[in-house]
Amino acid sequence: MTWEIKYLPDAIRDMQALDHSQQIIVRKAISKVRVNPLPQSEGGYGKPLGHKGGSNLTGFLKVKLRKEGIRIVYRLIKTETRMLIIVIGLREDEEVYEIARNRIHDL
Repeated sequence: MTWEIKYLPDAIRDMQALDHSQQIIVRKAISKVRVNPLPQSEGGYGKPLGHKGGSNLTGFLKVKLRKEGIRIVYRLIKTETRMLIIVIGLREDEEVYEIARNRIHDL
């Protein structure tokens, strides 16, 4: 089953801020993950988040693109088989988790 992808408006802007080659890599990664975005403990690609940098991100998952230095934070909406992309950002001092916390708070 392939999950539907939905982006927060800010996550769309995150994607647009990446250079073209990074956008291609992120789109490919999201396409791969959407086939099985469940947590790794359930056989999926997502790594569960908990408390990161003072932010409570319990219930959210991440995918790291280590070579590119990019993280994607998302939440599964299991009742609807939908992934909600929260933030896409470079791996700098866990700033992506702070951004995710702020965006989640605004939901």
